[in-house]
Amino acid sequence: MIPVRSFADRRVAVFGLGRSGLGAVRALKAGGATVFAWDDKPASREAAAAEGAQVPPWQDWPWSELTAVVLSPGVPFTHPRPHDVVLNAQEKGVAVIGDIELFAREIRPQPALSGLSPVIAVTGTNGKSTTTALIGHILAATGYDVQIGGNIGKSVLELAPPRAKTIYVLEISSYQIDLAAGLKPDIAVLSNITPDHIDRHGSMENYVAVKTRLLKQTPKAGLNVLGVDDSHGAAIFTRLTSNGGAPTVPVSVGKVLGRGVFVLDGVLYDAQGERAARVMDLRSAAHLPGAHNWQNAALAYAAVRRFVRDPRLIADAIVSFPGLAHRIEDVGRIGKVRFINDSKATNADAAERALVCFPDIFWIAGGRPKAGGIAPLAPFFPRIRKAYLIGEAAADFAATLEGKVPCEMSGTLESAVVAAAADAARAELPAPVVLLSPACASFDQFKDFEERGDAFRALVAKLSARPQREAS
Repeated sequence: MIPVRSFADRRVAVFGLGRSGLGAVRALKAGGATVFAWDDKPASREAAAAEGAQVPPWQDWPWSELTAVVLSPGVPFTHPRPHDVVLNAQEKGVAVIGDIELFAREIRPQPALSGLSPVIAVTGTNGKSTTTALIGHILAATGYDVQIGGNIGKSVLELAPPRAKTIYVLEISSYQIDLAAGLKPDIAVLSNITPDHIDRHGSMENYVAVKTRLLKQTPKAGLNVLGVDDSHGAAIFTRLTSNGGAPTVPVSVGKVLGRGVFVLDGVLYDAQGERAARVMDLRSAAHLPGAHNWQNAALAYAAVRRFVRDPRLIADAIVSFPGLAHRIEDVGRIGKVRFINDSKATNADAAERALVCFPDIFWIAGGRPKAGGIAPLAPFFPRIRKAYLIGEAAADFAATLEGKVPCEMSGTLESAVVAAAADAARAELPAPVVLLSPACASFDQFKDFEERGDAFRALVAKLSARPQREAS
């Protein structure tokens, strides 16, 4: 844990007591703050009280004495309308910040790439978790004390305090950027931008602006790494390179760059010097299949080059990367049928990245729908032998698939897994794949995508054990 001493002897409130909220309570208490906290869930309030927080209803907090309100990133800050606690804080002149801001104020007020505890911050619509994990893996494999967290794994304040050779590698969501104006990363990475979270930002323009803000906060001594294959990324690159800010390395897959890092026919090239140098064939990285993962690898390569000078060491680490849980994760095989957990695919663009990897798919999709549905996935429908639809999006997805892909209204994940496994086993196909790639948020049936993916993995394990039990 990183104690937050910058609020010692002050009164601070925490609203929303999930993983990051409880982490903030603990860190603030450890740093000497008086903490007030609230969450609608009684169990969460009890957990905060056990950590030493006072838990009166937020309306009864001593607002005139509060220094700041630490807001959970899941609570609306601007759209569709600010939560009442935000409006009240703004009316009373109390700062509204997030746990990433607490981290930024505590680690150091100014970045120091050559000094202690550099920070690499990764954002983007898709690929940010794999890119974050891969950056951490490369740095750990080359001798650094790597602390990975933020929007992935541990909350940022649950990470260890800085030690010798510590580098913090943080996944940052758009919600977290909104609440972290003081974060000045040594290296900022933006993977790509496609429509997502429009309900929470009001418009695509606002969403792009929030993502861009992280790169603008990078100081001139730092570095930005930016995917330029989508129109938004290309436009951001043009703006950043003309505003005199931090230097920016463009990254592309399928396009030769005169300067930057790019992948062509699966081969990674570094063109940051006088000429493009071949680094490695990414097809040798078994757990990074597909062009989308080649982009992740290229982004990670560009992000770590200031710390790891020998490209061969980076290449070896990329090859040894074990993959990321819930992202095109191979969770088992029953006979000829493979089971792939892609629960982290919470929108159509993310699901596309899994659909391109397999030719014969028994697809489990659905949940709480995102704007645009699955219509953009139509070019990949020929790969889908049958769809098994779950959650709130099932009816809309069925309408989109009608006449194009056979589908079944499974309702629950368990029903979908059982039906898809049976159909795939019976199919006269050499290598059928049961793919959970929901193209939806999980909140209608699960706490988060991780719980959904864990449930899928457990269901596959249960199916795998069934023949053994029956045989005995």
